[in-house]
Amino acid sequence: MPTLPREQPEPSPAQPHQARRMAESFGADARRYDQARPGYPDALVTRIIASTPGPDVLDVGCGTGIAARQFQAAGCTVLGVEPDARMADFARARGLQVEVGAFEGWQSGDRTFDAVIAAQSWHWVDPVAGPMKAAHVLRPGGRLAIFGHVYEPPAEVAEPFAAAYRRAAPDSPLNVQQARRPLDLYQAAYANFADKIRETGQFNDPEQWRFDWEQSYTRDQWLDLLPTTGGLTQLPPDQLAEVLNAVGDAIDSLGGRFTMNYTTLATTAVRAATS
Repeated sequence: MPTLPREQPEPSPAQPHQARRMAESFGADARRYDQARPGYPDALVTRIIASTPGPDVLDVGCGTGIAARQFQAAGCTVLGVEPDARMADFARARGLQVEVGAFEGWQSGDRTFDAVIAAQSWHWVDPVAGPMKAAHVLRPGGRLAIFGHVYEPPAEVAEPFAAAYRRAAPDSPLNVQQARRPLDLYQAAYANFADKIRETGQFNDPEQWRFDWEQSYTRDQWLDLLPTTGGLTQLPPDQLAEVLNAVGDAIDSLGGRFTMNYTTLATTAVRAATS
């Protein structure tokens, strides 16, 4: 698992959807975010599309449009909803239709969709209001699909990163987290998403999907991605440089590259037919 809370659900005293300062920090360098962040498994996109009644997709917290463009390329018509105007502007420049606002308060009018997706974003959504809003905008038989990556660098990279972060930001509440955390913490978070969906009474029983894959990173590629992650987007430049230098040295000791094992988790449910 990542050493810091990227856009993944994290155990925390506060509800993640209330951490607006971090939630809205990713647009500081939208171009870097879009270029460095990985896409989603083709098998996941294909499975979602194959199990929806039509091509109209609403992307909640679409960011720069990484997932949305994959659905567009597969033949879907995608509308994004994004609270950060900087991210929305970048996504529009890449050909995505985006409306700015938080999903819970977004005005859908009479528009409905065949799928509502949330890629690395659902933990920023109110856990009670979000599923009800999704039910409201989904057509009967439409699918809500919440998904995101769990990724953990090898210990030779994760542990120097955690040590450097503790030195650079000793007062950060993120320092109480372990350098590496088990997959079952994230699976529990996705199970909690399922519980909240179930509580609405508007969906068929949720399913849990899992996709395992890997990606190789060079030193420069990983150091380009790290500043787009939640704990680092808010660090001052000197503290960020200290962390990146330590991680760069660690990757150099591995020969200048490493392989990341990814797990993409999904909680998904079909909107029940109306009586």
